[in-house]
Amino acid sequence: MTKRLSDVVATARAEGRPLLNGWMMTPEPAVLEAMAPHGWDCVTLDLQHGQIDLTQGRALARTASGLELPLLARPAWNDVAMISRLLDDGFEGIICPMINSAQDARRLAAAAHYAPRGERSFGPVRARVAFGADYWKEASDNLLILAMIETREALAALPDIIAVDGISGVYVGPADLSLTMIGQPTGEPNDPSVIAAVDDVRKAVQQSGRFAAVHNLTVDHTVKMSGNAWDMVTGPSDIALLAGASVDAVRRIKGK
Repeated sequence: MTKRLSDVVATARAEGRPLLNGWMMTPEPAVLEAMAPHGWDCVTLDLQHGQIDLTQGRALARTASGLELPLLARPAWNDVAMISRLLDDGFEGIICPMINSAQDARRLAAAAHYAPRGERSFGPVRARVAFGADYWKEASDNLLILAMIETREALAALPDIIAVDGISGVYVGPADLSLTMIGQPTGEPNDPSVIAAVDDVRKAVQQSGRFAAVHNLTVDHTVKMSGNAWDMVTGPSDIALLAGASVDAVRRIKGK
């Protein structure tokens, strides 16, 4: 069976470190295979800003199963149909964009969980293959459902968002958050007010007993945030890693 996301979360916690999440924006299975052996705890497929659609995501989920690499997905929006399809395809983590209110969070939670906890329709065709015939009985225990906090509205509603049953925690998106706070989309904030807001989110979420994760663009910033008590840190995307390796290769070959 496919490696459970809940198992890698438990392992990271037992080792006293944040979960290290890879970020994939391209739909090529070879890229996932290239990333898998290097120690990423899990990988998120970006169906919002990446180049991956639902059909390609399903194919990548099958690839990941053979690699024993748990996958999360970021859907394009807080869309019940898309979230349900991703879960049915065997994704056990959802990072949902633009959760700005308790109402948004309740919609997300309802899509993720079976009755009586939620409203997810029964039909886990691929998830049942990946995790066994009784998948549905323990599905909620193994899901990581994260609400993205990336606006002023979300900051104001944070206590209500994390109080919603079925929401595991939050995932901070610094680019949109800084855009709404200071008018500049900074993926790795250097404005003191944004830096403070990001850390305040982490503290509030963890004090409530929920899971706190943060997006990063570079290795250096991921290392920095790894030391700031986050439950999960995301490293550079596959495209960023490839671009960085390409720049370094050309520089070294040309001697510049």
